[in-house]
Amino acid sequence: MDVPKTRRRRLPRRAALGAVIALAAGGVTLGLGHLREGAPVVDRATVVIGVVHRGQMLRQVRGQGTLVPTDIRLVTADTAARVERIHVVAGDAVTPGTLLVELSNPDVELRALEADRELGEARAHLAELEATLDSQRLAQESGVAAIEGDLADATRRARTLSQLHADGAVSGLESDEALGRAETLSARTAFEKRRLAAIARSSRAQIAAQRSQVAGLEHLAGFAHRQVAALTVTAASPGVVQELPLQSGQMVAAGALLCKLVDPTRLKAELRVPETQIKDVAVGLPATVDLGGGAATMPGHVSRIDPAAVAGTIKIDVALDARAPAGARPDLTVDGVVEIERLDQVLFVDRPAFAGTSDRISLFRLSPGGDEAVRVPVELGKSSVATVQVRAGLREGESVILSDLGQLDGADRIRLQ
Repeated sequence: MDVPKTRRRRLPRRAALGAVIALAAGGVTLGLGHLREGAPVVDRATVVIGVVHRGQMLRQVRGQGTLVPTDIRLVTADTAARVERIHVVAGDAVTPGTLLVELSNPDVELRALEADRELGEARAHLAELEATLDSQRLAQESGVAAIEGDLADATRRARTLSQLHADGAVSGLESDEALGRAETLSARTAFEKRRLAAIARSSRAQIAAQRSQVAGLEHLAGFAHRQVAALTVTAASPGVVQELPLQSGQMVAAGALLCKLVDPTRLKAELRVPETQIKDVAVGLPATVDLGGGAATMPGHVSRIDPAAVAGTIKIDVALDARAPAGARPDLTVDGVVEIERLDQVLFVDRPAFAGTSDRISLFRLSPGGDEAVRVPVELGKSSVATVQVRAGLREGESVILSDLGQLDGADRIRLQ
């Protein structure tokens, strides 16, 4: 018995292809859904999001420090002494001549008295020496004058006797004797004149030596009296007492600090800048010092850079370009910003928390909807205090996560909620 065969109907090829594509699309959609569901979830409120901008970027370096007076005068002790009385306290304003501290030292006062006594004796000896040498000079001048008189008489007598001898009125012996006496007196007169000149030179030398000794003792006496005067310590210039490490009755050594005076209107800022950012800082660059506490912001410029680093920072001095306001005072904590350069028409974004010395990092870029973020490589350029240049990897207007998500290093995609 014949059994009739059932004929199978084949599906069209296009329908089969459509079914395959539908299955693949469903698989991809299902896979993406699983990927989204498997991506780590981050609370949006816990991260910082920045937007990439294009325009002028101001490069700055920030540092913290204190205000330091540029005009400091240290008042020190000239000699060892005891503090008798203190007339000022830290914070007092002083003017030239203001009494600061009274000291005492009996040895200093005794040396001044001894110096005065030695100086008086030397001056008395000088006066006595001048009188004695004047007497010697006058006696010698008198002797020279007497001999010159005798010489004049002997010369006239010898000339007269010589004429009489020629006339035959006197003998030749008598004429020769008169001539010999005149020659003797002439030689004696020359000798006494040389002696007078020697006495004058000797007198000048002795007087000069004694006057030099008097001058030396005058300097010693003046020095001793200045030491006595220095026991009464006064201000030499106007200012404010910043430090006074003294107590009544305290003994201080020579050279010890008695008082520190500063001019509160002439200040500079000493800032500490991280050594990783100091390479672009140079003397003369403009800077701004924020005094804080509601005080003014002061313009200035970098005046000095310390050659050595301490604890990872380098100290720079910022000279203020204007007079310090009333709220400024020495040792006030301040913030300072140094302007390095201005970059025009560049891409930049707020500085990521983990941006360091490397110029290649990865950031999570937000999707257009803002509910997802994908990790992308980013090449950074020049950096500033709060911003950093973007060379590649991002475009203007895109948003990125700036917070440090180091716990998600293995994730390439995250979800935000």
